[in-house]
Amino acid sequence: MRALWGVDSAVKVDEKLYNCVTSKYGKPKFWGRYLTRKEGVNDGLSKEELLFLHIRGIRIIPIYNDFSSAVGYRSGQVAARNAIFHASRLKFPKDTVVFANIENFFEVNDSWISAWVDVFFESGYLPGFYHDPLKGDFNKAYCAAVKNNARVKKYSILWSAEPREEASNEIDAPLFQPKKPSCVANVLGWQYGREAQGCPIETNLILFKLYQLLW
Repeated sequence: MRALWGVDSAVKVDEKLYNCVTSKYGKPKFWGRYLTRKEGVNDGLSKEELLFLHIRGIRIIPIYNDFSSAVGYRSGQVAARNAIFHASRLKFPKDTVVFANIENFFEVNDSWISAWVDVFFESGYLPGFYHDPLKGDFNKAYCAAVKNNARVKKYSILWSAEPREEASNEIDAPLFQPKKPSCVANVLGWQYGREAQGCPIETNLILFKLYQLLW
């Protein structure tokens, strides 16, 4: 299945990074960026950066990772409310999907996932999960949440980090074949390429349905 090609980065997008990506890989149709700064991990998205990308016709995947636990309903509520606050602060329109980055959390439970979805359901934004379906607890936790909470099955949008292949340009990108959870899951994104040569980015494929939910 063919999909749209783009990138994500932990560092802010400026002229230097943009030129690096477009000269070595081509112009991305979307760019994943973090809503807030996390010390020693990533830069936070700014309104100036948003404008820089939008002027060039590039949509943004908003990612939120400023939380230290992916366990417990209360913890999930707090993370979701903070993510929604920052999406609103940056003027992301409603019906935009916002991804919780829980790829590196080996300990994840269904209560946290349910809380993220429940809070987003009331907000007008859409709940997403950037995750690893093969490592850690995500698969088990997500499928439990799907079983116990109908909203999780109906509204969650997943962005998979597996399998990992070489970063590439659009022409050389693989077919859209991300690994998925073992239960029903709406997997619309795939970060297939890590450690891109020459530019601090990862390369991704998303289906058009997800592209329509970006800004």
